[in-house]
Amino acid sequence: MGTFSWTHLLIIALLFVLLFGAKRLPDAARGLGRSLRIFKSEVGQMQSESATPTTTPAQDATPAPPQQLSASAAQPQPPVAEPQQGQKTL
Repeated sequence: MGTFSWTHLLIIALLFVLLFGAKRLPDAARGLGRSLRIFKSEVGQMQSESATPTTTPAQDATPAPPQQLSASAAQPQPPVAEPQQGQKTL
């Protein structure tokens, strides 16, 4: 039980030929082969991408020394005036 004998496989093959026809079976097998090939290459790419060690910038970089703010940066900037009703903007 649970295993197919050669007679079971022969019956299944005959059913496929009857259902799909002899002309469409090679095309279906070719399409299945292409799909499996594409799937296999995509899985390989995903595995190679996950295998390369990726580090976050916080782990690699040493802490930067604190920067001194210049005098012009410390001064507050005047607020930008919003155009009033009736004025045109450029």
